[in-house]
Amino acid sequence: MDHQSFLIEQLHHIEEWEKEQKRIWFWEKMSRLPFILLDRLTPAWIHKKMAQLLDELGQYIQTGGQYLVNKETVLSSFYGEITLDDVRSIPLQKMNEACETLVAKRKTFATYQGATTGFGGAFTLFLDVVVVLGTALKTLQEIAMIYGFDPHEKEERLFIVKCLQFALADVVGKQAILNEWSMKNERQMMSQLQGWREIIWAFRDQYGWKKLFQAIPIVGMLFGAWTNQTMIADIAEVGSMFYRKRRIIEKLKEIEKAEDPA
Repeated sequence: MDHQSFLIEQLHHIEEWEKEQKRIWFWEKMSRLPFILLDRLTPAWIHKKMAQLLDELGQYIQTGGQYLVNKETVLSSFYGEITLDDVRSIPLQKMNEACETLVAKRKTFATYQGATTGFGGAFTLFLDVVVVLGTALKTLQEIAMIYGFDPHEKEERLFIVKCLQFALADVVGKQAILNEWSMKNERQMMSQLQGWREIIWAFRDQYGWKKLFQAIPIVGMLFGAWTNQTMIADIAEVGSMFYRKRRIIEKLKEIEKAEDPA
């Protein structure tokens, strides 16, 4: 069983990370400029394809759609033949180690995938976005299960999309989400999820620099590998922090309940 002092220490670490997310970074503003400048040059068919992703993300929220991962496969790959109920009793440190292993694998995949599509210009941009979106959703679902939460439940899928929205938001958006979570309980937050369609456009904006450099041989491949790896790393960090925090809070509640003589 986890020691209360260790859980509290981990919780403080996450709270410090949340404070850092509220700081303004110059790069956040600069990263959107290339796409704004090149937006008019993007072929119309790419804009139509981006709109189709909105429907796919909506389907994921409602049913899981093509992005829903297999629960048994994920659990067996990290913990063996156990259930989600069993996962919840696993020590937090072991959960953290499993999460680190997963993130390393997903970052490697994103690096190679970004390199292969980094030289195709605007015509591979949509394919890149689709693959990265799928990788992001898959990674967040796996992180959820590593910490004992079930993405097959609609409320968990809403939370995953909220994590994705947080990872792609600017500093103002991050502040709004953190304030929302601090003011409402979890169920209220998920039932009032708004603005999830902005995620697709945020994905598009995040690819501004990549699109700018794709026209340069070799550089496009290198920059594509770096941008995809960085994006998945950022999304995975958000997911691991928020899911770890939820598991810590649940474990602390269990300890308090066990120590309550009543």
